[in-house]
Amino acid sequence: MCSNTVHLFAEEVEQAISIPLLHIGDVSAKEMVEQNIKRIGLLGTKQTMEQDFYKSRLAKYNIETIIPNDEERTFIHHVILDELSRGIISETSKEELLQITKSLIQNGAEGILLGCTEIPLLISQNDLTVPVFDTAFLHANTAVQFAG
Repeated sequence: MCSNTVHLFAEEVEQAISIPLLHIGDVSAKEMVEQNIKRIGLLGTKQTMEQDFYKSRLAKYNIETIIPNDEERTFIHHVILDELSRGIISETSKEELLQITKSLIQNGAEGILLGCTEIPLLISQNDLTVPVFDTAFLHANTAVQFAG
């Protein structure tokens, strides 16, 4: 399940299948622990940012999740659904997302978690001075390693 928002239903999926589920939150948290991250800024759909499935998973690894304010969450959600998922790449949206990440960093985030598979179309490690965690990359890489 290489999708962040779908992990809202990870427990139900896990109960319905007979193979291990590599939870995207656990995969991401393990990478953050390796880099000694204690506070992470989370970007994603409104559901990803507002629901507990990431925050609770990360908390199990002693990582605090910081999310944007309501207006910023609405903007990010709009960019994901109305732009990125339709193949629209906007420099203006990128600049606004970078401003949001800077605010998260000012509020104590030691890294940024790209909690939506589309966000890396706009933001990468080259754009920020703190570690950037691309959940799609981390999840896919872990699946390949798991498959052996």
